[in-house]
Amino acid sequence: MPNAPLGPNFDWRLVRSFLAVLDAGSLTGAARRSGAHQPTLSRHVAELEAQLGLPLFERTGRGVTPTAAALAIADAARQMEAGALTLSRSLATARNAESGTVRITTSEVAATWLLPPLIAQLQAQEPGIAIELVASNQLTNLLRREADIAVRMVRPAQASLVARKLGDIPIVAAAHRDYLARFGTPRRPEELADHRLIGFDRDEGIVKGFAQMGMPLTREHFALRTDAQIAYGQLVAAGAGIGFVAQYNLRHWPGVVALLPQLAIPPLPCWLAVHREIRASRLVRRVYDFLAEAIPPAIA
Repeated sequence: MPNAPLGPNFDWRLVRSFLAVLDAGSLTGAARRSGAHQPTLSRHVAELEAQLGLPLFERTGRGVTPTAAALAIADAARQMEAGALTLSRSLATARNAESGTVRITTSEVAATWLLPPLIAQLQAQEPGIAIELVASNQLTNLLRREADIAVRMVRPAQASLVARKLGDIPIVAAAHRDYLARFGTPRRPEELADHRLIGFDRDEGIVKGFAQMGMPLTREHFALRTDAQIAYGQLVAAGAGIGFVAQYNLRHWPGVVALLPQLAIPPLPCWLAVHREIRASRLVRRVYDFLAEAIPPAIA
């Protein structure tokens, strides 16, 4: 019997080679059956003998004869082989599964207006894939494995994530036709200061953006202010004033039109991110590939 137990870093390949030689009765036969190289099989058997502290085979001419120690560990080795095969099949099944759940996280705006019609298309193509949609502006979801895929408007900087840029989202000034009928349509960017503008409350993004474009609008120029992104869009859709929104939203807001095409508002980049370790999942990869193809035309 072995002189010492095998260590925690024991190499399963040694047992596989041992069984191949045991069943074939020779190193040459084992190499032919398994497709492994004969020197590799010989080295593996020697390593296993060294770890066990006992010889496993006696060389007899062209073949080998198992020792008592080899016969004593044969059943346990076959159980290990069966367990490894079961694990391998389970992993293959998980990778190639046709059904399961994929969790997507994105911003509240994209979760409300960008992704729903795309997810409906995906469900029509892949009815076996259940989708969980997380509306969150936090970037930590993917890192903590709280989601499988992220659609973000900022590039993830973490090395453990694989990020792919899908394009730039145009940002436009927009208002409902009812508002324009009451207050007129601005023809030049300078005329915006005379209109009811919808801005942010504590977020200074819009004010700083106008300052960079040479238009020093202050917080007081915005008659309506909210940091709630969905409420912001609904205010524009309701005709409350002129807002600054992702262009793809306009198709969901009947009566809302883009204004001032000469207003050079910087676009938002759109990134698709996934954790490196779960890219091998067939389900995650299918959803990832679908979004990578479907999102660019949806934001153009």
